[in-house]
Amino acid sequence: MSKEGSSARPKAEGGADVNSRDYRERVFAVVRRIPAGRVMTYGQLAEILGQGYTARTVGFVMHSADETVPWQRVINAQGACSTGRVIVPPDLQQRMLVSEGVVFDARGRCDLSRYRWTPEEYEAGGEVGDDEQPSLFGD
Repeated sequence: MSKEGSSARPKAEGGADVNSRDYRERVFAVVRRIPAGRVMTYGQLAEILGQGYTARTVGFVMHSADETVPWQRVINAQGACSTGRVIVPPDLQQRMLVSEGVVFDARGRCDLSRYRWTPEEYEAGGEVGDDEQPSLFGD
């Protein structure tokens, strides 16, 4: 994933080190499970991962994803891609998702009720969601 410079490092709740291998690997382990053509949101991942994870820190971690992590499948709570300011070309994430079958509307949003994926071990407790989670980039 080609990225430009990133912003200041966010602080995680409880003093967790967002730069630690264990912290990042917990995020990546879930993201690697997202099937092609499905998405998760930054906030949804944070809620699943629990204390010490926020939508913002998940987004920060995703900037260090390598080719083994389907980073394109993590989007914002509005169903849109938030990588346009950090990825070259700016529409790469959306194009990758479209190639997997995700449909975006004219505003660049996909229908989360259709494309959001939740790991089966979290489905029994109800849909994990973050409909009110604000976009990191004012989308």
